[in-house]
Amino acid sequence: MKILLATDGSECAEGAAKFLTHFNFSHEDEFTVVHVIADITFIKKEAALYYASIKKIKEDVAPKILDSTVSILQPLNVKISTALLDGYSDKAIIDAAEDMNADLIVMGSRGIKGIQSLLIGSTARYVTINSAKHVLIVKPRQMKTEASLKVLYATDGSEYSTETGKLLSSMPFPDDTEVTVLSVISSSYIDLPDRYRMAVDDRIKEVVAGIREKEYSVADRIIEQAVSIINKRFKKIKTMIKLGDPSVEILNAAEELNADIIAAGSSGMRGIKGVLGSASRTILGQAECSVLIGKK
Repeated sequence: MKILLATDGSECAEGAAKFLTHFNFSHEDEFTVVHVIADITFIKKEAALYYASIKKIKEDVAPKILDSTVSILQPLNVKISTALLDGYSDKAIIDAAEDMNADLIVMGSRGIKGIQSLLIGSTARYVTINSAKHVLIVKPRQMKTEASLKVLYATDGSEYSTETGKLLSSMPFPDDTEVTVLSVISSSYIDLPDRYRMAVDDRIKEVVAGIREKEYSVADRIIEQAVSIINKRFKKIKTMIKLGDPSVEILNAAEELNADIIAAGSSGMRGIKGVLGSASRTILGQAECSVLIGKK
């Protein structure tokens, strides 16, 4: 694999590098550690002198940032190169990944909790949403992982989910990695207010039962398809079907399983190749564990 690891020298960025040391990469895998000396836009011309001074300081520190991250990756038997870039961080990372034909972009995230969790960091969020490449965002909880890895592979049977399964199969996870394949069934009458449900329960009970039977049948087929993609790669595979809102059930399942990674496809893409669907956005922002977004 070709991995682009973006680092800004922060604890979160170096934690992402440490997380990668848990994988079984080989000498055929290539890592490019990228650091961006970010542009600063000043409105007043007289600020240009200060900008030049700040940029010089950044240029002096940049090699140390790259060297620190490379030293973390040394236990891996991989090819490691570095790149020092100028520009806006998010765009520079996306462009670099395209230029090197990276298979995966890896970045650390602060993992802010609460309502601000949607702001996982503007650079990480922008790269995940707009890059056409697969992206792994490593959250703080996984930066000190010691035990075997647990992956929650959420699938809806779409081509994006299929690509995510292929990505999982191509990554050098440890042999004892456990994968749980999850399919979520959205309720057919979830938008019906609670106070009206009792009045119509008897009338729709039979209808709902028939629909639910078909929905579970579809979910079984989706899971079967997903398992067929990854079963040659992973020895420990479990399956799970949940009923409810996809993003909520995926997040709940991840907590229930104490998952290290949620793997999901970027379904619902429009316009720019990498734009995420609402469920993927929610998971990316609110998951406490790391998130792997598969792209097509």
